[in-house]
Order: sequence, then C-alpha cells, then structure tokens
Amino acid sequence: MSYSQAPCILAVDDMVDNLFLLQVLLESEGYRVETADSGRAALDKAKAKPPDLVLLDIMMPDMDGCEVTRHLRQNQQLSNVPILLLTAHKDFNVKAGLEAGANDLIRKPIDFDELLDRISAIFKPGTDTST
Repeated sequence: MSYSQAPCILAVDDMVDNLFLLQVLLESEGYRVETADSGRAALDKAKAKPPDLVLLDIMMPDMDGCEVTRHLRQNQQLSNVPILLLTAHKDFNVKAGLEAGANDLIRKPIDFDELLDRISAIFKPGTDTST
C-alpha cells in the first residue's frame, strides 16, 4: 500500500505534545495523519477532507469531544467515519461518549499497542466501518 493509499487519521487534542506523539506513532505505522488542536479546527478539517478515522480528545476548551462527535454524526458526509474518543478522566461516563456517536473510547495514558490494535481492527480488510 502506498502512502497516498494509506488510511488518513485525524488526531485531535488541545495538547500539542499529545498530538506530536500520536502523529509520530501513527506515521511510523504507515498511516497518513492530520492534526487539529481544537474541536472547531477538527470539524473544519474533517469537512474539507474527510478522514478515515478520528482520534478525538474529550476535554478541550472550545468544544468537547462529545460535542464534536455529535456534529460529525449530523454531517451526512462524515456520519460514518469511525471515532475513537481519548480521555484522561477516570470518571468519564463511557456511555455518554457512545450515545454521542463514538465507536469506542481509549483511556489516557494511551497504551500504544492497544491503540494500534484498535485502529488495525477498524481498517481490517472486509471490515465495514460505515456502521
């Protein structure tokens, strides 16, 4: 698979260090990576060029991850893009994230092996990510 054919992942986090680590890790695995440092920037980037997957931090200052998820799900062009929420908050109600439309949730600090396994499962040949 060439780089231009590799799945594109939109990583969203207001912490620039977290974005950098995600970008380096995912690119080292052959994924194309776009980044956004706010919910609004994520929506703008997703609308301009729909990603194949969104990794979305929940706690951001302008718009939280659940709100961004709801906006993505309301957009016909983006409604089937898989969304993995990321959170450092132990008490975050996973059900709230799933009800907003997320496909799954990963707790921080991120176990990178677990993250890569979940991403691989999404992009596994024959897997329908539109549900």
